[in-house]
Amino acid sequence: MSLVHEIDYGTPRSKSEKLVSLVIDGMKVEVPEGTSIMRAAMEIGNQIPKLCATDMLDAFGSCRLCLVEIEGRNGTPASCTTPVAEGIVVKTQTERLKQIRKGVMELYISDHPLDCLTCSANGDCELQDMAGVVGLRDVRYGYEGENHTKLGKDESNPYFTYEQSKCIVCNRCVRACEEVQGTFALTISGRGFGSRVSPGMNETFLSSECVSCGACVQACPTATLNEKAMYDIGTPEHSLVTTCAYCGVGCTFKAEMRGDELVRMVPYKDGKANRGHSCVKGRFAYGYATHKERILKPMIRASIHEPWKEVSYEEAIAYAASEFKRIQEKYGRRSVGGITSSRCTNEETYLVQKLIRGAFGNNNVDTCARVCHSPTGYGLSQTYGTSAGTQDFDSIEETDVILVIGANPTDGHPVFGSRMKKRLREGAKLIVADPRKIDLVRTPHVQADFHLPLRPGTNVALVTALAHVVVTEGLMNEQFIRERCDWDEFQEWAAFVADERHSPEAVAKYTGVDPQDVRKAARLYATGGNAAIYYGLGVTEHSQGSTTVMAIANLAMATGNVGRNGVGVNPLRGQNNVQGACDMGSFPHELSGYRHVSDDATRALFESLWGVKLDAEPGLRIPNMFDAAVDGTFKGMYVQGEDILQSDPDTRHVSAGLGALECLVVQDLFLNETANYAHVFLPGCSFLEKDGTFTNAERRIQRIRKVMAPKNGYADWEVTVMLSEALGYPMDYSHPGEIMDEIARLTPTFTGVSYKKLDELGSVQWPCNEKAPEGTPIMHIGGFVRGKGKFVLTEYVPTDERTGPLFPLLLTTGRILSQYNVGAQTRRTENVAWHQEDVLEIHPHDAENRGIRDGDFVKLESRAGGTSLRAVISERMQPGVVYTTFHHPVTQANVVTTDFSDWATNCPEYKVTAVQVAPSNGPSAWQEEYEELSRQSRRIAEAAE
Repeated sequence: MSLVHEIDYGTPRSKSEKLVSLVIDGMKVEVPEGTSIMRAAMEIGNQIPKLCATDMLDAFGSCRLCLVEIEGRNGTPASCTTPVAEGIVVKTQTERLKQIRKGVMELYISDHPLDCLTCSANGDCELQDMAGVVGLRDVRYGYEGENHTKLGKDESNPYFTYEQSKCIVCNRCVRACEEVQGTFALTISGRGFGSRVSPGMNETFLSSECVSCGACVQACPTATLNEKAMYDIGTPEHSLVTTCAYCGVGCTFKAEMRGDELVRMVPYKDGKANRGHSCVKGRFAYGYATHKERILKPMIRASIHEPWKEVSYEEAIAYAASEFKRIQEKYGRRSVGGITSSRCTNEETYLVQKLIRGAFGNNNVDTCARVCHSPTGYGLSQTYGTSAGTQDFDSIEETDVILVIGANPTDGHPVFGSRMKKRLREGAKLIVADPRKIDLVRTPHVQADFHLPLRPGTNVALVTALAHVVVTEGLMNEQFIRERCDWDEFQEWAAFVADERHSPEAVAKYTGVDPQDVRKAARLYATGGNAAIYYGLGVTEHSQGSTTVMAIANLAMATGNVGRNGVGVNPLRGQNNVQGACDMGSFPHELSGYRHVSDDATRALFESLWGVKLDAEPGLRIPNMFDAAVDGTFKGMYVQGEDILQSDPDTRHVSAGLGALECLVVQDLFLNETANYAHVFLPGCSFLEKDGTFTNAERRIQRIRKVMAPKNGYADWEVTVMLSEALGYPMDYSHPGEIMDEIARLTPTFTGVSYKKLDELGSVQWPCNEKAPEGTPIMHIGGFVRGKGKFVLTEYVPTDERTGPLFPLLLTTGRILSQYNVGAQTRRTENVAWHQEDVLEIHPHDAENRGIRDGDFVKLESRAGGTSLRAVISERMQPGVVYTTFHHPVTQANVVTTDFSDWATNCPEYKVTAVQVAPSNGPSAWQEEYEELSRQSRRIAEAAE
């Protein structure tokens, strides 16, 4: 193996379809109009020297190395900023150009430390490369470099250093922060030889607005900005392309290795989801894979009150299988089940549901998508015929109006959030519907045209009010509706939304949103050009989550904003493989490809290949499993890669259900909160140790590749196979690619998917079959999958969770940029530098009424339970609403959330909980006990190490 090298063409690709012919160094070349001379030269293999240019950034023209001569023109223009023209003749190498370039390089080198042999970028330094390219052998001005060599080093950021003495002021880091990330955290301070990069107002990187996405590090041509791992480990010597295992964006990375040690994760420019960008999690927060708290040996115990005992895989598997058999013999076939993981691969998830259906003999399988995006699957399948988003991420580049509702892309999906901000800076309009002032409402060079700060739980009322304006003001796309939708259903829906009770003025008593803003936002969405809706858990995690998804689908259909680039309905999936877990048949009523278990033909297809009779009756959903466990009819569970005790609502009910189980098998990296109730612990693998595929939020199926051997001895899919065999249902696979081949044989939308195709194309978006052999970036072109688009009536039904004298505030929850989900991974990385604890955001008015100061400990209580955490007084909140995250188990935010859920899917209503907030003296007794247990666990782990 060797390092994967990508060509840097110097400037971005032109999107023009018109071609221009020119001659470069005697060779004819034909490129799109608008292409720079630098890129045109690189297309034929002629690399023009450069330092400030890179194809991830717009041309800048400051380094003066890339000068060329053009016949008939005076001077030596910069090739990066000079576009091609028909018939021009360009020379990139003449005596004149050689002398100019040498002179420029002399100036750079005269003011640069010459510690190349010990420099962390030695062998990976563009300044070093360019000195060789231009033939520089001597510097007339000396090598003292008095201006820079004595400057200090900023090591405040946990992941990279800033060594000022090596800065050549190429501006690439500043431009990357602006153009790619959109944070505008860097600038150039000083003038002349005294100029250098400055984070913020001459702050340290850690204390500045830098979000540690790594764009500046990637852009830097020297060792000015460099990963600390390059100092600690050394230069990488081989790499593999793989996929990030954090959020649903699905960024592609080059995992660069030295031996079996990971040196760095470099965003892959050919990655179609991220286009060479990254966030702090995917770029740097991979240290959990080698964390000392990882469990690498199987463990068993007869009772959760006994200590764990390390055993062999054979003994652990045999014990788990015997317990499941015993339980089924005693309580019946349906007394056991399992939960698949949205963090594991498609292949692993598929095998778990196959084990439950084939070995357990029932359909008691569910996935964490139940508690996040199950309303997406239901709502979009009802209206459009598929359980997924309509667009690819590239579609944003053609969007004119963006409606973000119940999502916080800059924190939850930061790489796509950056692409969204870039499009907004280019002129797209923005509507944000969120109880909180998320970053997109106002961030550098981006300001929402409308912020609709609705009360939590009133999404349906707001979206239906938007539709009311569209219909009553005649802003529908009638041609689209007549051609693509059921006209009779549309007329019934139009009459429903046109009713005065759905007007912005009428629903304002529920939503709290200014009716005039709702009307203006509706007009903008309907008439502003290509309009796209992006939504997240703030839509789905409600008692009317499915209704809101259908209301969103209605609005897009009514305005014709489906089925082409720049438009659509786009759910932003939370975890890396939420979409894939759903696709693979993880729901109790569906087999892979969203086909119901009661369908005889579908079952017959699976039975013939699996060699086992399948149950036609849908199984238990996750909440039903806990209910049945408490009732005594559900006694055994296999959980792969999910911490349901921390992530699921109403923690007391979940713990009661888990405590009632006679056999709980947990397969994970760490002894998570759920494992406190486990009888068997099977060590899991990180994404760096496995082969397989993930499917991201845009239905993109991508390979993950094993860059190191499993530290626990087996890949997750192999452990599932071992358990299935011990249960008497053998599975025969030698590689995950064979599992994908089986998925393709059984799943119509995956028919054309194979590892060979994924390796050739990089990725594909389902459906991928004979009709679309290379995948489907945009869904519903020319017609909906279900035939005619279906308009559904969306009556607003207020949630049963109400505020009152005892609980007057509404709590809503979400995520923060540096942490991920329940924090099991990111809390075991240096990301804790940015978020060491969950806090409660509260409006100044509510804080003042309660005598709460910024940083005070407060008690947060609901009808379900209570916890304590610090308060942050924030203008982001509206009066009457408070907000927290759920990344730290010591906070246990879900102790507070209730068991109310979506009417169609049982997705929990995390986003609406009536609470009271009061001053507190500090953590509660159970929190202090938890902290002490955590300290003891850390001491034990350190002693073992």
